[in-house]
Amino acid sequence: MRRGPRVLGAPVALVVAVVLALALAGCVQEGQDRRTGSPTEVLKPPEPPEVVASQLADLPQGKKLPLRPGEHRMTLTMPEEYTPSAPTAGGTDDYRCFVLDPKLDKDVWLTGSNVLPGNPLVVHHVILFRITPEQVAEARQKDAADEGAGWTCFGGTGLSGDFSNIDDASWLAAWAPGGDETKVSDGYGVKLEKGAQVVMQVHYNLLKGAAPDVSSTQLRWMPAKRALTPLHTVLLPAPVELPCRPGHDDGPLCDRDAAVADVLHRFGGAGNTNALLHLLCGEEVVPGNTQSCTRYVPQGMTILGVAGHMHLLGRKLRIETNPGTPEARTVLDIPMWDFDNQGTKPIKPVHLDAGDTVRITCTHEQWLRDRLPAFQGQEERYVVWGEGSTDEMCLGMLQAAFDDET
Repeated sequence: MRRGPRVLGAPVALVVAVVLALALAGCVQEGQDRRTGSPTEVLKPPEPPEVVASQLADLPQGKKLPLRPGEHRMTLTMPEEYTPSAPTAGGTDDYRCFVLDPKLDKDVWLTGSNVLPGNPLVVHHVILFRITPEQVAEARQKDAADEGAGWTCFGGTGLSGDFSNIDDASWLAAWAPGGDETKVSDGYGVKLEKGAQVVMQVHYNLLKGAAPDVSSTQLRWMPAKRALTPLHTVLLPAPVELPCRPGHDDGPLCDRDAAVADVLHRFGGAGNTNALLHLLCGEEVVPGNTQSCTRYVPQGMTILGVAGHMHLLGRKLRIETNPGTPEARTVLDIPMWDFDNQGTKPIKPVHLDAGDTVRITCTHEQWLRDRLPAFQGQEERYVVWGEGSTDEMCLGMLQAAFDDET
């Protein structure tokens, strides 16, 4: 029997400091077994756009937005060139973290961001995390202990407390190819205190080979003396349970256990994400194209922006508030997923009280692998949450202001 969402209390500290699934108590995963892989809404689905490295490289640099009164930009660049390589045999992805030092001698408000990929042929996406002054030494130690610039960081930064509270995550920004510069709404900002630094996690995809990269980020900022309202990032992940299609299910990785073992081999501890999501949601595995996760909101908040993230097999993504009630609202609806358009979308503010619910729903389709060059030469597999470009994710992000700070 499926249980209702559990109330999220204090942040849950788990031993495994990996993945977005940590501290997810309160998730409900709903599977719809729709004989995966068969188009369900039209007899002949429209052709998706091809996504290849050369196409992503041809996308223009994100356009800048005008600065507001009192706003500035700082540019932070990787300390040295890095050539990505898969940390495990047969891998096609490298997640690498780099410490960027803004050299803050006073508190500031971050009010927007942009990413400048040094080599768009290999840069798949970028996430920026803030680290407190107390975490800087640990980050420097991880950097020094790993050969070459930065350190391997599938799933997160790998620092203590990583993703220990997804209701107030340490994310500053996320970027994917085609993304423009973003700015928060007037009157809001993310506080970065004196001595704090930034970790830039770069996902390098190696399907078309490896090449050196030196990427940068530009951060918009204002002095902390400005009276702004703090913004926070709330993460909404859900499991992925996409089986092989009938008639395509004779490959060794169409067995779920074998597919999970493969993800664990390629990504180490971060390969446990799907299992942790199911464990924390308190639900059994239900294979199907569509999976959802519903959570209670632990405190009153106003949602100002939303974003979603999937990979190449993603088809639809939706985020709803208070689903199934008279107050239900859809705050993000992507009926046809576009990998090149993953930026945060500002919305008309939506207020939620403590105890209200938020649901993310993602649909993935196996037939997309027949049409996308990235899957050429790959056997079909049972797909669970994984870090690689040809694995999958289901993730929502809310940009929110908390009631007790407004």
